[in-house]
Amino acid sequence: MPSGSCWCGACAYTYSGEPALKALCHCITCRKVSGSSNTVNFAIPDGNFVLQKGTPTKFAKEHESGMTLTIYFCPQCGSTIYKEGSADMFQGLKLVQAGTLHDNTLLSSGIAAELYVSERATWLANVSGAAEMATFTNDAKSSL
Repeated sequence: MPSGSCWCGACAYTYSGEPALKALCHCITCRKVSGSSNTVNFAIPDGNFVLQKGTPTKFAKEHESGMTLTIYFCPQCGSTIYKEGSADMFQGLKLVQAGTLHDNTLLSSGIAAELYVSERATWLANVSGAAEMATFTNDAKSSL
């Protein structure tokens, strides 16, 4: 069963099954949340995700798409563990930040989609074979 945690280990989780989607997101919000050029997100159905340890702090704000994005982060070290979005395509999913996974080989299975490619840094190459969306909309789930 895949597992992960924040940097200090105060918050930890497991999940079962395969992610519903593995996606990079290049939106401005994800860049600010990660402090990098994008986030790597494993969309895990709520019923497959179990918070094993700790109580993440949450912060919600309107995303540039108009939805509300809530981030859950460790109150000790500040690591973002997962996100939830109010857009239809994210309903019932935890957007686990793949960098928090303990097993690095889970990152080797590839990415299915890149979101907000309109905001992708020009020096980053596109992911071969991944679906690309310029932004995302409430009906985007069906197009991926």
